[in-house]
Formats: sequence, structure tokens, C-alpha cells
Amino acid sequence: MKDSSLSIELLLKRLKNNTEVHAGYPFNLKFDYQHLLPLLEYAVINLGDPFIDGNYRISSKDFEREVIDFFAKLYDLPGDDTWGYVTAGGTEGNLYGLLLARELYPNGILYGSEDCHYSIGKAARMFRLPFVQVKSQSNGEIDYSALHQVLSTNKNPPAIINLNVGTTIKGAVDNIEKVVDILEDLKIKRFHIHVDGALAGMFVPYMSGATPIDFTRYPIGSLAISGHKFIGTPIPCGVVLARKHQVQSFDVEYIGSTDTTIMGSRNGITPVLLWDAIQRRQHQFADEVQQCRQNAEYLWSQITAAGKFALLNPCSTTVVFDRPSKAIEHRWQLACYNKIAHIIVMQNHTRALLDRFIQESEIAAVNCGACN
Repeated sequence: MKDSSLSIELLLKRLKNNTEVHAGYPFNLKFDYQHLLPLLEYAVINLGDPFIDGNYRISSKDFEREVIDFFAKLYDLPGDDTWGYVTAGGTEGNLYGLLLARELYPNGILYGSEDCHYSIGKAARMFRLPFVQVKSQSNGEIDYSALHQVLSTNKNPPAIINLNVGTTIKGAVDNIEKVVDILEDLKIKRFHIHVDGALAGMFVPYMSGATPIDFTRYPIGSLAISGHKFIGTPIPCGVVLARKHQVQSFDVEYIGSTDTTIMGSRNGITPVLLWDAIQRRQHQFADEVQQCRQNAEYLWSQITAAGKFALLNPCSTTVVFDRPSKAIEHRWQLACYNKIAHIIVMQNHTRALLDRFIQESEIAAVNCGACN
């Protein structure tokens, strides 16, 4: 039966109200793509490999290639060995990276920490990959001693290792260099390192002292990041990168291209959104990262100054604290896990908004007024 209470006007009002008190999920809600609205007049669809235009020409593959080039340079993926595409989000990027690993090493074993995103376990089930969950440290980072131990007992099967650059709950960053050292120490030659950098993959390149996500310096096999998080878009999206010489494809005469992607038909508007944001803001990404980090430190300091628990990892804007009441959890759309909750500070989280949250939740006494 038709729901007569539904209307676009009421939906817009609800979306506006909920956007004003959103705190728990890692989405940058401060964006403006009004000038791109004319794109909605067209069926912009990218079919198959972004590097082969194909027969369907109502597409944005040239924009998609520019986006891939930006991220390849950001992570030092050599241009002559660059491949990737714009995905529907971080999960698709993880699925692609781990599918690529399984195709390279059909008898491989997948390793990931207890703090991996749930899509890693999903990929293991979908691709029938044996999955060994490795102990995490208390801050959410992988336990390197535990990883060394489990790898030392399985040195013969190829190792498929998922590393987190910004864990889902605590925002922890696994150290790529330490993991590479473990592989070298154990003389493991057959491996694939997939980096799940859905959120902090955009923070690390702009944070001093961070171990870089560097395809030239480290033997990274694939990387997934989200576009609707730090960059901010009204449509979920992301980017996956891989080394071109490892990517497998097959010709599809019907579309006049090859298919190397998880999804055959892909959103052609999201590459334009990412391209537009990069063109307008790439020179201020470092400032945006610094602002988010400073506001996260502000939130952390307000909570700890009141003598209450709070955690803020390096290279992160995720502030973890004790789980508040159900009313606060619901109103502020908090992501909670057992006895903790978090706010992932993004560009739209001004200190005025954080002060408002603190006052409403009674987490701590605010000592100063809004600053940003």
C-alpha cells in the first residue's frame, strides 16, 4: 500500500535536520556541487576498463583517468605501472584488492587484524579465502608480534595481508614498514599487501611523521580509499589502485572494452565529482587535514580534561570515548561498539558543533567558546 506520508519536501527537511547533528560517521558533509547539477540530465555510465573508451560514449572515462592519475601520484605508484578505477566506495575497493590477490595466489591465506573493516571478512567468504584474524593492540593497531608468530607457522602458502590505514572504530594506522620487515625477516617472497585506506588514506600523505603509503618504497599490491569521506561527495564512491602488470582482464565485444572491474556498469558522475573537488581543493587538502586533526585534538582535550576516557591515535581524527546514553547516540547518529563510541572529526565538524555535542551529552565541561 502506498505511504501517503512520503514527500520530497519532507525528505529534504529531514536530511537537512539530520545533517546538522551528524557526528559519528566519517563523512565530510561540507561540499558544494550545485554547478554540476546539469549532469543529472544524462545517463553518465562508465562501462568496463577506464583506460579503454569503448562503444558507449555517454561516459566520463577521461575524468576518471585524471582522478586515478592524481591518486597514483599521491601514493607514488609508477605511472607506467598504474591501474585503477573509481569504485562505489571503500568496500568495493577492498573486494577488488583481495580478489586480485586471490587471482595472483589461489592458495594464499588472508591475514588481517581484529580491527579490520567488516568488508575484509566479507571478501574472505565471497572469494573462499582462508582468513586468519590477527590480534590487535589496545589502540586498534595490528599486533606485530602476533603477526610475526602466525606468519612464521605458515611460511609456505602465499600471504595476503590486509593493512588498515584508519581502523573503523579507533582510527588506528598499521605500519607498512614494520610489516614489510616481518616478511623479509621470515623470507616470505610470495605475498600481496592490500591497504584499506578508506578514511586515513587521505590523511597520511599530508601528516608529518607518518609512514608514507608509497608504492615505490614498499611492495604494496593494492590500495582502496573512499571518496565520500575526506573529499566529500553526495554519492558514495572511492578509488582502487593496483599495479598494472598484475591486473587481469578479459575482452567484452558487447561494450567494445575489457572488463577489469567488480561492477561492469559504473557510476559516471562520481569521477566528475572527485575530479571537480581535486581541481578546486587539492592545494588546500593539507590545511583541511590539519584543521580536522586540530579539532580532533580539541575534542580529545575537552573530554580528558574532565577526567574521562578518550583515545586519539596518531594520523587520525577519530576520537573514542565512553558510550553515552541512547538518546545522545540516536540524536547525534553515533557509531558505537560495545562500551565505546566515537566521533570522526571531518571538515564540517567545527568547534562550535563539537561544543554543542559536548554540552548536550554532558561528556565534559566546555572550557572555552567556539573557535572555528
